[in-house]
Amino acid sequence: MAAFLPAASRPAGGRPFVVGLAGALALAVAMGIGRFAFTPLLPMMLGEQSIDLPQASWLATANYLGYLIGALLCMVLSNRWRLDAARLVRAGLVATTLLTLAMALPWVPAWGALRFLAGVASAVVFVFTSGWCLARLAALGTPALGGLIYVGPGAGIALSGLAVSAMVAWHWPSASGWLVFGVLAAGLTALVWPIFRPAHPAPAATAPAPVAPAAAGRSPDGPVATGLFVLAYGLAGFGYIITATFLPVIAREALPGSVWLDLFWPLLGLGVAIGALLATRIPLRHDGRHLLAGCYAVQALGVMASVWLPSLAGFALGSLLVGLPFTAITYFAMQEARRLRPGGAASFMGLLTAAYGLGQIAGPPLANALLHGGASRARGFTLSLGTASAALLLGALIFLWLGWAHPVRSSSSSGAAP
Repeated sequence: MAAFLPAASRPAGGRPFVVGLAGALALAVAMGIGRFAFTPLLPMMLGEQSIDLPQASWLATANYLGYLIGALLCMVLSNRWRLDAARLVRAGLVATTLLTLAMALPWVPAWGALRFLAGVASAVVFVFTSGWCLARLAALGTPALGGLIYVGPGAGIALSGLAVSAMVAWHWPSASGWLVFGVLAAGLTALVWPIFRPAHPAPAATAPAPVAPAAAGRSPDGPVATGLFVLAYGLAGFGYIITATFLPVIAREALPGSVWLDLFWPLLGLGVAIGALLATRIPLRHDGRHLLAGCYAVQALGVMASVWLPSLAGFALGSLLVGLPFTAITYFAMQEARRLRPGGAASFMGLLTAAYGLGQIAGPPLANALLHGGASRARGFTLSLGTASAALLLGALIFLWLGWAHPVRSSSSSGAAP
C-alpha cells in the first residue's frame, strides 16, 4: 500500500468521498471512453465501411494487447522504483484524451497503433488509480468506499452508449463521435486534476519503514494458490470480452431493425455502475474469493442469456447480468491482492491486470476465427459466447476451491484493511 501513498505528510484528497469520486471519474475516462467507446461506435464504423468485422477484431485485439503491455509495465516499474502514482494517473488521462481525439483522423492504418497506445494508457490509469485511491481510503478509515471508484467505468459505458444512440439518430459520422468523446475526456481530466496532485518528498526522518521481505514477497496462501488466483482472474478477462466487444453487432444480427438495439450497451454500463455500488454494501469480512465465484456465475449466465433467449428480453437481461459483476470482480480482486501481498500490492495488481489482459486478447481472435471458419455469423457468435461462459464457470470453481483449501484467518479477514 505504501507504494501508492504520496510521500508528503498531508496527502492530496483528504476527504473520502472526494477520493472515491475522483477515482470514478478517472476510470470513466480510461475505461468507459479510452477502452470501451469503440464498442458502441463500431456499428457506425462498419456501416460507413471504414473497416470490416475482421479489421474490427484486430483493432480490439490491439487495444487489449496495449492493456496487457501497460499492466506489465506497471508491475515491472512498481517492483523497481517508488513511483508517484498521482503523476502517472495524470499522464495516462492526458494520453487517453489525445488518443481518443486522434481516432477522428481518417487514417485507417494508424488506428491500430492508436488503439494499442490507448490500451497502454488505460492500464496505467486503472492500476495506479485503483492502488492510489484504495490506499488513501484505507488510510482515511473508509476502505468500503472503494467500490465507488469502480462506478466510473459503468457510468462511462452508459454515457458513451446513450451518446452514440443520439449520434445515430442524428446521422452523425463516427469521426464526430470520437471528437465528442475526446472533448468529454478532456473535461473530466480537468475535473480530477487537482485531486491527483503529485507527491512532494517528505523529510528523511518521516520516511516509512521498509517493508519486511517476507511481507512484500510472500502470500499467506502459498505460491500455488496465488498462481491459481491469477489464472482465475485472467479467465474473467476472456469471459466478458466477446460480449463487451461485439454486443451491438450481435444484437443487430439477432434483432435486425429493432429500435432498441442501441440501448443494450448503455444497459450494460448501468449494470456495471449498480454492481459497483452494491459491492460497497457487502461487509469486507466476507471471503473475497467466494464473492468472486458468485460474480463469475452471474456473468456466465449473462453471457449466455442472449443465446438462450434471443429476444429483447434476453439481450436486456444478458446486458444487465454481464454488467452487474464487471467492476465488482475487479474491486474484490484488488482487495484480495492487498490481502495476499500486503507489502507488494502494486506489483501484484499489475500481475493480475496483465493476466486479465491476456484473457481479453484471446477473445476477439477466437470470435473472428469462429466467424470465418465455415460457420454462419450467428453460429460463430454462439460458439464464442459458449466458450466464454465456460471459462467464467471454471474461474468460479477455482475461487470456490481456493476458499475451501485456504480459508482466511480471522486476523486478515478484512482484505481491504491497511
